[in-house]
Amino acid sequence: MTDRRETSLRTPLCALLGCDHPVLLAGMGGVSRWELAAAVANAGGYGILGMVRESPALIAAEVAALRAATDRPFAVNLIPAATEPGLLDAQIACCLDLGVPAFSFFWDVMPDVVARVKRAGCLVLHQVGTVEAARIAEEAGADVIIAQGVEAGGHVHGRSPAFRLAGQILQQTDLPVVVSGGIATGEGLAAALALGADGVQCGTAFLATEESFAHPYHKSRIVEATGDDTVLTDIFVLNWPKGAAVRVIANSVTGELGGEYLGHDPDSLPHVTIAFDGDQPRLRFSTDSPLRTTTGDLEAMALYAGQGAGAITDIPPAAARLADMVAQARRIRESAARRDFGALP
Repeated sequence: MTDRRETSLRTPLCALLGCDHPVLLAGMGGVSRWELAAAVANAGGYGILGMVRESPALIAAEVAALRAATDRPFAVNLIPAATEPGLLDAQIACCLDLGVPAFSFFWDVMPDVVARVKRAGCLVLHQVGTVEAARIAEEAGADVIIAQGVEAGGHVHGRSPAFRLAGQILQQTDLPVVVSGGIATGEGLAAALALGADGVQCGTAFLATEESFAHPYHKSRIVEATGDDTVLTDIFVLNWPKGAAVRVIANSVTGELGGEYLGHDPDSLPHVTIAFDGDQPRLRFSTDSPLRTTTGDLEAMALYAGQGAGAITDIPPAAARLADMVAQARRIRESAARRDFGALP
């Protein structure tokens, strides 16, 4: 007999994606490399490689390393609207040649891009920040809608709270809906399932793990931070379209030049090198966050973190983070089920 507790969190999303738990790793550029994606996948979650604006050569190397570390399904995250068209074309061609089974897209919906990978038989997960974007993504052929709330770390497309947005999207679609933004515990997972969503996507919670490719300094700042220490700002906008807001831990840059959304124009910002990844310069005001390989003024870089940072107090293996989340969510749901059963006449 199957233990009911082992299946109490399973949703149709799990069958669609081939995972055991309805918890997705956010495709964080630079951070969600093969080691983290494999750790999440092997622990029963769904791994997504963050390959925004990366070269086809790196994508091929990361996919190969991921496949060597796990036989679980995965997706590759790309950001079409923030990628030069020639590079985007090469990235998609590379992924299709490699037999990548699924893509995770974000920012503006580009129906032709969705159609291209759908024709190749791939699944499409599309992260959106508005109800209208969800509708466009579904019409374009998306298989899963990820509802990103304003609480999320990193690039934030909408301005609605995650659960409010997810609830509105659930009213207009039969597609699986995933909640993303400020979720770092099993309480958030249980709440998402109670809402009727099919799962959650977590970024900050997995950024602060051993396998994350983020710099130890970035991880330590998340452990020290609370949700109130984060700000939504567009000062870190180099490499992205004008007005692209991000949620980061407040630092010297946000304190000096605007820890809020002010409409900063990337063309008007100076290009000053403050750090390096190997021989690659990292600029002040750029969207680059500090990685394992980064040296320089890490404090002045984009220290992405969502409002769930206050629940993160350590830097464990990703499997432990996921196991704790799942166990807590099960306890909450089973407790709720007992209360409901006890209330029956």
